Amino acid sequence: MCPHRYNKDLFSTRASRQKPRLVTLVDEDQQSDYLIRQCLEHLEAGIPLKRQAVLFRAAHHSDALEVELSRRNIPFVKYGGLKFLEAAHVKDVLSILRLVENPRDTTSAFRVLQLLDGVGPAHAKRAIAHLSASGHALESWTHFQPPAAAAEQWPALIKMLALIAPDALPLSEQVAQVRQFYGPVLERRYDQSHVRARDIEQLEQIARNFTSRSQMLSDLTLDPPASTQDLAGPPLREEDYLIFRRSIRQGMRVGLCLRDPRRDGNIPSDMSTGDAEQIEEERRLFYVALTRAKDFLEVCFPLRYYPKKWSDRTPTPSSHGFCPSRFLSALKG
Repeated sequence: MCPHRYNKDLFSTRASRQKPRLVTLVDEDQQSDYLIRQCLEHLEAGIPLKRQAVLFRAAHHSDALEVELSRRNIPFVKYGGLKFLEAAHVKDVLSILRLVENPRDTTSAFRVLQLLDGVGPAHAKRAIAHLSASGHALESWTHFQPPAAAAEQWPALIKMLALIAPDALPLSEQVAQVRQFYGPVLERRYDQSHVRARDIEQLEQIARNFTSRSQMLSDLTLDPPASTQDLAGPPLREEDYLIFRRSIRQGMRVGLCLRDPRRDGNIPSDMSTGDAEQIEEERRLFYVALTRAKDFLEVCFPLRYYPKKWSDRTPTPSSHGFCPSRFLSALKG
C-alpha cells in the first residue's frame, strides 16, 4: 500500500509488441550478458542503440555492465555520474594493480605514490628514480625514505605491494588487499567516499570473471589520466551508442531497468529509507522509471548479490542472498 498515493489508473492508448517483463537472472554476470544480448537483438531488428536505454538508481549500479560493454567494444554514454573506468578512485586501484604487474610503468607509479600524504610530484620522482636504480624491484622501496607525513602509510604500501606482486593470490583477493589499503586513502581524498567505496567493492566482484591480472588489465586498458573528474560524455567516433541514465526522457523504444529492483537497499536506496516520506519518494522514482519505455520494458532481477561492508576492510568470503524490493512485492499484490 502507498499511504500517500493519489488514486489513478494508468493505461496506454497504443498497442505494444510485448507486455513488460520481470526477468529473473542468476546473478549480475548473467544480467549483464542478458542486457547486452537484448540490446543487440533490438539493434538487429532496426532499433538504434540511441533509442535504447538502461536505467539505474545509483551510479555504481551500472559498474559491471559498463565493464562488459567495454570488453565487447559496444559504445555507450552515461548520464548521471562518471563512467566506471573514468572515475578517479577506480583509476587509483587499477593503477596499483598495473604497478605490480609492471614496475616499469612510471605513469602508474607516479599516481600510486601521490596517494600518500605528503608525497607530491618531486617526492614521487625521487621514489621512481630509486626504483629504477634498483632494477625495478618493488621491495627496494623498503630502503627509500618517504616524507614524514607518509611515514606510517609507507610500510603499509610496501607490505600490500609485496603481497600481491607475485600474482599468486586469486585476483579478487588481490583487489580485496588493495581495497583494505586504499580505504583510508579514499576517505581522506574524496567526498562521498561511502558511495565511491561501492565501486571498489564492485571491482572486486568483477575481478572474479578474469583468470589473471594481466588479462583484466588488458581488457580494462586505461589511458594516462588527464583529469580525475572527467565526466562521462558521448563517444567521439561513434554515431550510435547505448544510453545509461538515472532518469530517462519519454520516447525511448526500449527501457531496461538495470539492477535497481533486485533488493531493498538498491530501490529504495539504502540512504533513503529514514522515514515514510523518503520511501514514498523512492516509490515514485521507481514507478516513473517503469513508465518511461515506449515499446519494450524489461526489469532485471538477479537472485544473487554479494553484500560487503566497506567498514569491514578485512577480506571475507563472499555471501549471497535473496531479498526482493518491497515495491515489487506491492506490484505483485
